[in-house]
Amino acid sequence: MVKRVTRPRTLIVEELKHSDAFSTARMIYSGLQARGKKVGIATVYRNLQIMADGKEVDTLQVHGETFYRLCRDHHHHHHLICRECGKAVELEIPGFEEWTRLRAESLGFSDVSHSLELFGLCAACRLRESKGDDGQHRRLSSD
Repeated sequence: MVKRVTRPRTLIVEELKHSDAFSTARMIYSGLQARGKKVGIATVYRNLQIMADGKEVDTLQVHGETFYRLCRDHHHHHHLICRECGKAVELEIPGFEEWTRLRAESLGFSDVSHSLELFGLCAACRLRESKGDDGQHRRLSSD
């Protein structure tokens, strides 16, 4: 099945390209509005769900809210995420997938899936924090 590339989807992708951070649908919608792009909030949610189902965006669940990020690497991967600004870096953990599979099998499990997200403070936020700047924060994690 060929997916139609619609104007709203193109605008959402362009909005997501502006940042390496995870953003909520409402944040993406606000960014589009600020740039004068007229896309309804329901259209943003619907397209993000379609994109998530198609593995075009990475998703992250934090405190019951879904955050989205344009997927740069289309195979299974993990993230290191700044808990202040939401900046994310994709992580490859050599041997982790094989270890997970073998450990699950040794415990009698099969068809195991997983998600691993690590949270920390990026260099820019750490510097901002050390200077006492408490500007606008998006705090993603309560750790």
